[in-house]
Amino acid sequence: MIEAHGERFGVEPICRALGYKSASTFYARRTRPRSRRALRDEKILAEISKTRTGHAVVYGTRRTWRELGRRRIMVARCTVERIMRQHGLVGVQRGKKVRTTTPDPAAGVRPADLVNRDFTASAPDQLWLADITYVPTWQGFVYVAFVLDVFSRLIVGWQTADNLRTDLPLDALEMALWNRRVHYGQTVHHSDAGSQYTAIRYSERLSTFGVLPSIGSVGDSYDKGFAS
Repeated sequence: MIEAHGERFGVEPICRALGYKSASTFYARRTRPRSRRALRDEKILAEISKTRTGHAVVYGTRRTWRELGRRRIMVARCTVERIMRQHGLVGVQRGKKVRTTTPDPAAGVRPADLVNRDFTASAPDQLWLADITYVPTWQGFVYVAFVLDVFSRLIVGWQTADNLRTDLPLDALEMALWNRRVHYGQTVHHSDAGSQYTAIRYSERLSTFGVLPSIGSVGDSYDKGFAS
Protein backbone atom coordinates (compact mmCIF):
# COMPACT_ATOMS: atom_id res chain seq x y z
CA MET A 1 0.00 0.00 0.00
CA ILE A 2 2.72 2.45 0.99
CA GLU A 3 4.94 1.53 -1.96
CA ALA A 4 2.06 1.96 -4.39
CA HIS A 5 0.54 5.18 -3.00
CA GLY A 6 3.32 6.80 -0.94
CA GLU A 7 4.19 9.44 -3.52
CA ARG A 8 0.57 10.50 -3.96
CA PHE A 9 -0.66 10.58 -0.36
CA GLY A 10 2.61 10.71 1.59
CA VAL A 11 4.26 7.99 3.65
CA GLU A 12 3.41 9.40 7.10
CA PRO A 13 -0.38 9.79 6.51
CA ILE A 14 -0.61 6.25 5.17
CA CYS A 15 1.41 4.93 8.14
CA ARG A 16 -0.99 6.61 10.55
CA ALA A 17 -3.98 5.15 8.73
CA LEU A 18 -2.41 1.68 8.86
CA GLY A 19 -1.59 1.97 12.55
CA TYR A 20 2.20 2.43 12.35
CA LYS A 21 3.55 4.70 15.09
CA SER A 22 5.97 6.40 12.75
CA ALA A 23 7.17 6.30 9.16
CA SER A 24 10.55 5.08 10.38
CA THR A 25 8.99 1.62 10.88
CA PHE A 26 8.26 1.41 7.18
CA TYR A 27 11.68 2.68 6.13
CA ALA A 28 13.44 0.29 8.52
CA ARG A 29 11.50 -2.67 7.19
CA ARG A 30 12.20 -1.71 3.58
CA THR A 31 15.93 -1.29 4.09
CA ARG A 32 16.44 -4.16 6.55
CA PRO A 33 18.34 -7.14 5.04
CA ARG A 34 16.26 -10.24 4.45
CA SER A 35 16.37 -12.78 7.23
CA ARG A 36 18.06 -16.16 6.93
CA ARG A 37 14.66 -17.83 7.20
CA ALA A 38 13.26 -15.78 4.31
CA LEU A 39 16.26 -16.63 2.13
CA ARG A 40 15.96 -20.33 2.98
CA ASP A 41 12.21 -20.31 2.32
CA GLU A 42 12.92 -18.85 -1.11
CA LYS A 43 15.30 -21.69 -1.92
CA ILE A 44 12.85 -24.32 -0.64
CA LEU A 45 10.05 -22.77 -2.68
CA ALA A 46 12.22 -23.02 -5.79
CA GLU A 47 12.84 -26.72 -5.07
CA ILE A 48 9.12 -27.30 -4.47
CA SER A 49 8.36 -25.67 -7.81
CA LYS A 50 10.86 -27.99 -9.51
CA THR A 51 9.23 -30.98 -7.82
CA ARG A 52 5.64 -30.05 -8.68
CA THR A 53 5.91 -30.40 -12.44
CA GLY A 54 4.17 -32.73 -14.86
CA HIS A 55 1.95 -35.27 -13.11
CA ALA A 56 3.44 -34.19 -9.76
CA VAL A 57 1.65 -30.84 -9.97
CA VAL A 58 -1.23 -32.51 -8.09
CA TYR A 59 0.99 -33.50 -5.15
CA GLY A 60 -0.03 -32.33 -1.72
CA THR A 61 2.22 -31.58 1.24
CA ARG A 62 3.03 -35.19 2.13
CA ARG A 63 3.97 -36.37 -1.35
CA THR A 64 5.88 -33.16 -2.11
CA TRP A 65 7.88 -33.56 1.11
CA ARG A 66 8.68 -37.19 0.26
CA GLU A 67 9.76 -36.25 -3.24
CA LEU A 68 12.09 -33.60 -1.83
CA GLY A 69 13.60 -36.26 0.42
CA ARG A 70 14.21 -38.54 -2.55
CA ARG A 71 16.07 -35.65 -4.14
CA ARG A 72 18.29 -35.34 -1.05
CA ILE A 73 16.71 -32.04 -0.03
CA MET A 74 16.39 -32.27 3.72
CA VAL A 75 13.58 -30.09 5.02
CA ALA A 76 10.96 -30.54 7.73
CA ARG A 77 7.48 -31.50 6.60
CA CYS A 78 5.95 -28.64 8.60
CA THR A 79 8.18 -26.22 6.68
CA VAL A 80 6.97 -27.59 3.35
CA GLU A 81 3.39 -27.31 4.56
CA ARG A 82 3.89 -23.71 5.67
CA ILE A 83 5.54 -22.59 2.45
CA MET A 84 2.98 -24.32 0.25
CA ARG A 85 0.15 -22.78 2.26
CA GLN A 86 1.67 -19.30 2.02
CA HIS A 87 1.89 -19.58 -1.78
CA GLY A 88 -1.46 -21.26 -2.34
CA LEU A 89 -0.02 -24.60 -3.43
CA VAL A 90 -2.47 -27.41 -2.70
CA GLY A 91 -2.82 -30.97 -3.87
CA VAL A 92 -5.76 -32.73 -5.44
CA GLN A 93 -7.84 -34.49 -2.81
CA ARG A 94 -8.57 -38.10 -3.60
CA GLY A 95 -10.68 -40.70 -1.91
CA LYS A 96 -13.20 -38.28 -0.44
CA LYS A 97 -16.61 -39.82 -0.89
CA VAL A 98 -19.45 -37.58 -1.94
CA ARG A 99 -22.98 -38.88 -1.64
CA THR A 100 -25.42 -37.40 -4.13
CA THR A 101 -28.30 -39.84 -3.56
CA THR A 102 -30.05 -39.53 -0.20
CA PRO A 103 -33.58 -40.96 -0.08
CA ASP A 104 -36.26 -39.06 1.80
CA PRO A 105 -37.90 -41.41 4.35
CA ALA A 106 -40.96 -39.16 4.41
CA ALA A 107 -41.48 -39.29 0.66
CA GLY A 108 -44.03 -42.07 0.91
CA VAL A 109 -44.56 -44.56 -1.90
CA ARG A 110 -42.04 -44.05 -4.68
CA PRO A 111 -42.98 -44.31 -8.36
CA ALA A 112 -42.55 -47.75 -9.89
CA ASP A 113 -39.55 -48.74 -12.02
CA LEU A 114 -40.90 -48.44 -15.57
CA VAL A 115 -37.53 -49.12 -17.20
CA ASN A 116 -36.21 -52.25 -15.48
CA ARG A 117 -32.73 -51.70 -16.96
CA ASP A 118 -34.06 -51.62 -20.53
CA PHE A 119 -32.31 -48.43 -21.62
CA THR A 120 -33.54 -48.38 -25.21
CA ALA A 121 -35.85 -46.06 -27.11
CA SER A 122 -37.16 -46.09 -30.68
CA ALA A 123 -37.66 -42.33 -30.93
CA PRO A 124 -36.53 -39.11 -29.26
CA ASP A 125 -38.05 -38.11 -25.92
CA GLN A 126 -39.47 -41.53 -25.13
CA LEU A 127 -37.09 -42.09 -22.23
CA TRP A 128 -35.14 -39.57 -20.22
CA LEU A 129 -32.54 -40.44 -17.62
CA ALA A 130 -31.86 -37.92 -14.84
CA ASP A 131 -28.91 -38.01 -12.51
CA ILE A 132 -26.57 -35.86 -10.40
CA THR A 133 -22.80 -36.07 -10.36
CA TYR A 134 -20.02 -33.91 -8.98
CA VAL A 135 -16.75 -32.37 -10.12
CA PRO A 136 -13.90 -31.59 -7.67
CA THR A 137 -12.38 -28.13 -8.13
CA TRP A 138 -9.82 -26.03 -6.28
CA GLN A 139 -12.69 -24.21 -4.54
CA GLY A 140 -14.64 -27.33 -3.57
CA PHE A 141 -17.17 -29.64 -5.18
CA VAL A 142 -19.46 -28.52 -7.99
CA TYR A 143 -22.60 -30.60 -8.47
CA VAL A 144 -23.99 -31.19 -11.94
CA ALA A 145 -27.56 -32.32 -12.65
CA PHE A 146 -28.50 -33.45 -16.14
CA VAL A 147 -31.30 -35.02 -18.16
CA LEU A 148 -30.25 -37.44 -20.90
CA ASP A 149 -32.37 -38.49 -23.88
CA VAL A 150 -31.75 -42.22 -24.30
CA PHE A 151 -32.52 -42.31 -28.04
CA SER A 152 -30.02 -39.65 -29.10
CA ARG A 153 -27.79 -39.88 -26.02
CA LEU A 154 -27.98 -36.11 -25.95
CA ILE A 155 -28.03 -34.13 -22.71
CA VAL A 156 -31.18 -32.09 -23.17
CA GLY A 157 -31.04 -30.30 -19.84
CA TRP A 158 -28.37 -29.52 -17.27
CA GLN A 159 -27.50 -27.25 -14.36
CA THR A 160 -24.61 -26.75 -11.92
CA ALA A 161 -24.58 -25.61 -8.29
CA ASP A 162 -22.54 -25.79 -5.11
CA ASN A 163 -25.36 -27.58 -3.28
CA LEU A 164 -27.71 -30.53 -3.69
CA ARG A 165 -31.01 -28.77 -3.15
CA THR A 166 -34.02 -29.65 -5.30
CA ASP A 167 -33.54 -26.50 -7.39
CA LEU A 168 -30.47 -28.09 -8.98
CA PRO A 169 -32.17 -31.01 -10.81
CA LEU A 170 -35.37 -28.99 -11.20
CA ASP A 171 -33.52 -26.37 -13.24
CA ALA A 172 -32.07 -29.15 -15.40
CA LEU A 173 -35.58 -30.51 -15.93
CA GLU A 174 -36.89 -27.07 -16.87
CA MET A 175 -34.19 -26.81 -19.54
CA ALA A 176 -35.12 -30.21 -20.92
CA LEU A 177 -38.81 -29.31 -21.03
CA TRP A 178 -37.94 -26.07 -22.82
CA ASN A 179 -35.63 -27.71 -25.36
CA ARG A 180 -37.72 -30.77 -26.24
CA ARG A 181 -41.31 -31.66 -27.01
CA VAL A 182 -42.45 -34.32 -24.58
CA HIS A 183 -45.21 -36.79 -25.39
CA TYR A 184 -48.00 -36.37 -22.83
CA GLY A 185 -48.42 -39.64 -21.00
CA GLN A 186 -45.63 -41.32 -23.01
CA THR A 187 -42.31 -39.75 -22.03
CA VAL A 188 -40.71 -41.63 -19.13
CA HIS A 189 -38.44 -39.80 -16.71
CA HIS A 190 -36.16 -42.30 -14.93
CA SER A 191 -34.01 -41.36 -11.93
CA ASP A 192 -32.67 -42.72 -8.66
CA ALA A 193 -34.46 -42.50 -5.33
CA GLY A 194 -32.77 -39.26 -4.25
CA SER A 195 -34.86 -36.86 -2.22
CA GLN A 196 -34.55 -34.23 -4.95
CA TYR A 197 -36.44 -36.42 -7.45
CA THR A 198 -39.15 -37.42 -4.96
CA ALA A 199 -39.73 -33.84 -3.82
CA ILE A 200 -43.25 -32.49 -4.28
CA ARG A 201 -42.11 -29.65 -6.54
CA TYR A 202 -40.27 -32.00 -8.83
CA SER A 203 -43.14 -34.49 -9.01
CA GLU A 204 -45.66 -31.74 -9.70
CA ARG A 205 -43.55 -30.43 -12.60
CA LEU A 206 -43.45 -33.86 -14.19
CA SER A 207 -47.19 -34.22 -13.71
CA THR A 208 -47.89 -30.84 -15.34
CA PHE A 209 -46.31 -31.98 -18.60
CA GLY A 210 -47.62 -35.52 -18.39
CA VAL A 211 -44.14 -37.02 -17.96
CA LEU A 212 -44.23 -40.45 -16.33
CA PRO A 213 -41.91 -40.70 -13.29
CA SER A 214 -39.84 -43.85 -12.87
CA ILE A 215 -37.41 -44.63 -10.06
CA GLY A 216 -34.89 -47.44 -10.18
CA SER A 217 -33.99 -49.89 -7.47
CA VAL A 218 -31.92 -48.66 -4.53
CA GLY A 219 -28.26 -49.71 -4.30
CA ASP A 220 -28.14 -50.96 -7.89
CA SER A 221 -25.10 -49.61 -9.77
CA TYR A 222 -26.27 -51.14 -13.05
CA ASP A 223 -29.46 -49.09 -12.94
CA LYS A 224 -27.43 -45.84 -13.37
CA GLY A 225 -24.78 -47.31 -15.65
CA PHE A 226 -26.23 -45.84 -18.84
CA ALA A 227 -26.28 -42.33 -17.41
CA SER A 228 -22.66 -42.68 -16.26
